[in-house]
Amino acid sequence: MCDGTAHDEAPKTPKRYSRNWGGPWRKTPGRLLGTGLVRFYQLTLSGFIGNSCRHLPTCSEYAYESVARYGLWAGGWMGLFRFVRCGPGGTHGHDPVPTNLDKRFVWYTPWRYWGISKPH
Repeated sequence: MCDGTAHDEAPKTPKRYSRNWGGPWRKTPGRLLGTGLVRFYQLTLSGFIGNSCRHLPTCSEYAYESVARYGLWAGGWMGLFRFVRCGPGGTHGHDPVPTNLDKRFVWYTPWRYWGISKPH
């Protein structure tokens, strides 16, 4: 009855696919509220508006990740400015959320996040 295969290995379960960032992030009330609002938009209104984002990741995925990484205030501003850049005459292409922010980007000056992903 031994066919040469190892039977003591655990069966591999397929990973669930999520369009949102799954990295480790602190589950604070502000972050949960922000990511919850983005997820609500993705499940309800996004289907009616259509997939018209010119960036990768999409604007809602960018907002979700930025709020999860940097909190509701800073991440919310980053998501808003990304949404504005996606409009007519705006940018397009691959534009990921930055993994590290410079020291000049502080929570009480959210307008400085505007040019964060543009090359200087």
